[in-house]
Amino acid sequence: MRRNSTLICAPIMAESVDQMLIQMKRAKELGADIAEVRVDFLKNFSPRNDLETLIKQGPLPTLITYRPKWEGGQYDGDENKRQKALQLAMELGADFIDIELKVAQEFYNFIQGKKPEKVKIIVSSHNYECTPSIEDIGDLAVRIQATGADIVKIATTALDITDNARMFHIIANLQVPVIGLVMGERGLMSRVLAAKYGAFLTFGSIEAGVVSAPGQPTIKDLLELYNFRQIGADTKVYGVIGNPVGHSKSPLLYNAAFKHVGFNGIYLPLLVDSVANFISTYSSPDFAGYSFTIPHKEDGLKCCNEVDPIAKEIGAISCMIRRPVDGKLKGYNVDYLGAIKAIEEALALGASNGAPCICFAVGR
Repeated sequence: MRRNSTLICAPIMAESVDQMLIQMKRAKELGADIAEVRVDFLKNFSPRNDLETLIKQGPLPTLITYRPKWEGGQYDGDENKRQKALQLAMELGADFIDIELKVAQEFYNFIQGKKPEKVKIIVSSHNYECTPSIEDIGDLAVRIQATGADIVKIATTALDITDNARMFHIIANLQVPVIGLVMGERGLMSRVLAAKYGAFLTFGSIEAGVVSAPGQPTIKDLLELYNFRQIGADTKVYGVIGNPVGHSKSPLLYNAAFKHVGFNGIYLPLLVDSVANFISTYSSPDFAGYSFTIPHKEDGLKCCNEVDPIAKEIGAISCMIRRPVDGKLKGYNVDYLGAIKAIEEALALGASNGAPCICFAVGR
């Protein structure tokens, strides 16, 4: 049973049609819903033959993307030929095609309304420098809608983890199907929480590191680590706040535990630069609690409405919980328990071996 309608789309990037078909089969085995066929990666691309093979023989619904270099892709040729290939893809039965906002009106004029009913046109905009303001992203979405797009796609770049909040706002409030993603490591939460906010799809790579955009998780991680199909509008968000944070094993442990007990929550790695900015931005009751790791344990304490006496004495927190009744944030420190236990075990082992007793002082 899935709790959301957000699709997982696997980017297919290879130099030959045969390799692409192999990748598409693998994407289906992993659990992808759609294959984004990046024909700009093909060597010696023959539009009619190659598109017919990929669309007719591919095991998944197809999104045909022929991305030009000026929008971050590989194609560096004649624009008219590129648009002809996209028109041909529609005629051959592609489920979706992607056209960039910069040339969308030109493309609609080019096809003169000859669009098969089955195909949906995604009009996309990619910002590889930053994530604009809510107002600017909203204006961009309106411009994309005005072209006649069936689906709006906006991809921006995260300079700070709080940038994701602006994309969540757009996805949740736009009254048309939206693909809204924030690229980069600080944008990972936009790709996972796309399901919570109702995005049309998110992208998942077939294997780690082979991505069509920075920060893309794998299909396996989406489905197995983050329990993507079980994320819903009411899912509670937890995570580990740190910088760096990619090495943390906490998401593996917590998400497995949530799944085991049937708890409606998701636990994310949160690459945070400013704890205060993060806490003030994600103030919704759905953002329910965090673990803290280096270097944010002391800054986390400063953001609490209430601090457990032991944590206050230590001067740092290891976790923060948002109280459901009033939304207040309370900080705790349980790190000391592990430290004391390790010392006690070392002392016990030393005593049993007849070693001299060594005293430790634990402070801040």
